[in-house]
Amino acid sequence: MRIRIVDAFTDRPFAGNPAGVLLLDAFPDDNRLQNIAVEVNHAETAFAHRLPGGGEADWALRWFTPTAEVNMCGHATLATAHVLHTSGAHEGPVRFATRSGVLIATPAADGSITLDFPTAPLTPVEPPEGVATALGAEPLLAFDTGPNVGDLLVELADERTVHALTPDHKALGAYSERGIIATARAENPALGYDFVSRCFFPNVGIDEDPVTGSAHTALAPFWSERLGRTELTGLQASPRSGRVRTRLLGDRTLLTGRAVTTIEGELLV
Repeated sequence: MRIRIVDAFTDRPFAGNPAGVLLLDAFPDDNRLQNIAVEVNHAETAFAHRLPGGGEADWALRWFTPTAEVNMCGHATLATAHVLHTSGAHEGPVRFATRSGVLIATPAADGSITLDFPTAPLTPVEPPEGVATALGAEPLLAFDTGPNVGDLLVELADERTVHALTPDHKALGAYSERGIIATARAENPALGYDFVSRCFFPNVGIDEDPVTGSAHTALAPFWSERLGRTELTGLQASPRSGRVRTRLLGDRTLLTGRAVTTIEGELLV
């Protein structure tokens, strides 16, 4: 069984967010999928198998962190689409059947891939008591991002505050299903991005996610409303870093990025 490690939302190796990708004939039992994800030990491992022709989707797709299966994962979907296209397993747009419905990945001539994901519904909430202490900064605003994403999105004072965060990861787990998205407006849009974010997901075993596609389904509507544009670029300011181009289309959000395969090997068990 061939396994690939792909760096997603980047055009160079050792940046962006790494994901394991396995193309299967069918899904084995959940314990085996989870054990493989533990062994791969990246933020997500994606498992996909081809579906019979004539249906609403081409491939079935599931995502596992080292501790749990998740409802939505952007970077591992991008990584899977990249593997399908570069390996010749699929040509053109690919439709994935997932826990979050049918998600479409469309390759472009320049090598980028655009994901069509559901836009996260944002519900304003009061910043929970204690979240400022756990995060290490005082939120200006807070929003629930709905069941697919499962995070608390908080706006912070400025980009420098986002970069400087040193949160108490264990404490952050008390404030949402998955974790916290911290964001602020870009200080200098001339650098090529409109907003900055960092994502902390202790409840699925990820202290800080390098680049999070699913979070941008919430960041896109949040910043599009404030900046007055439907097309934006976000910088996720993790140590590995990566950029996500977003386009808001009402209840759908397009996420565009690139990917690089860094490792190919065989799973022997």
